[in-house]
Amino acid sequence: MQKLIVILGTNASGKSDLGIRLAGHFGGEIVSADSRQVYRGLDLGSGKITPAQAATVKHHLIDVANLSEYYSLAQYQREAYSAIDSISGAGKTPFLVGGTGLYISAIVEGYQMVDVPPNDSLRAELESLALPQLVERLEKTDPDAAIRIDKSNGRRLIRAIEIASAGYSGSAARVKSPRYNCLQLGLTWPRKILGERIEKRLRERLANGMIDEVAGLRSRGVSDIRLDKLGLEYRYITRYLRGELRTMDELFAQLEIAIRQFAKGQFTWFKRDSRIIWLDPFKDYFQEACHRIGEWERKFSPAP
Repeated sequence: MQKLIVILGTNASGKSDLGIRLAGHFGGEIVSADSRQVYRGLDLGSGKITPAQAATVKHHLIDVANLSEYYSLAQYQREAYSAIDSISGAGKTPFLVGGTGLYISAIVEGYQMVDVPPNDSLRAELESLALPQLVERLEKTDPDAAIRIDKSNGRRLIRAIEIASAGYSGSAARVKSPRYNCLQLGLTWPRKILGERIEKRLRERLANGMIDEVAGLRSRGVSDIRLDKLGLEYRYITRYLRGELRTMDELFAQLEIAIRQFAKGQFTWFKRDSRIIWLDPFKDYFQEACHRIGEWERKFSPAP
């Protein structure tokens, strides 16, 4: 099996910078695992790398889709597989770097995907339903998927119902066929410090024009409904621009809470995988990561 190094973590953990340093050190390239960075125009709000960072290490699966397009998990998996295989084929080390747990799991676990296109009329109907109604609907159409799904996530409930309505089981992706031998390294911080990092980063992004970014998307025809579905920064700034959040202080307070809750959910997702090696953020975690990668490489190197 080909080897793949995965650098994962919560929001504001420093995983992207770590991934860039490691890829540069080991002569590798990065495949992004972020569900919003695939879209063009989502820059500050998605935490996309800067042009200076992009010049140091080649990145894949950033800016590959328009906001008007439907970019599925199955499509991401196909394109990530292609990028990883291309990097390995060129004799370089592939790094999968990001914080979207489902994207990472799709690659690490090798989910057998069901690629069902969106059903706009069905989605319009389902989006008018409350969470308990969506759960009940899924339990009737695909009981197996209903057992496993996050019942607090309306978007995933709708997608599972959509898949079931097309004649497939939403649990089909639970069938696994891993393609890579993976080393997973995780990075996060204690809650208090992570909260401080989230606050600092949010202030920086707002100062650097994140509100203008969202306003520009709206002026170019991206609907408020679409922006709301993108979540976090795009959802709350859209509410601010509509006047639902009346002051910058109100925007900041609500958005910061939402990002903290999201980071907590990310860690909850990742901690289910006991294979992840969590780096010590209070030490030189770059050197620790280099050491872990070196040990892992030697383990699978052919004997002299």
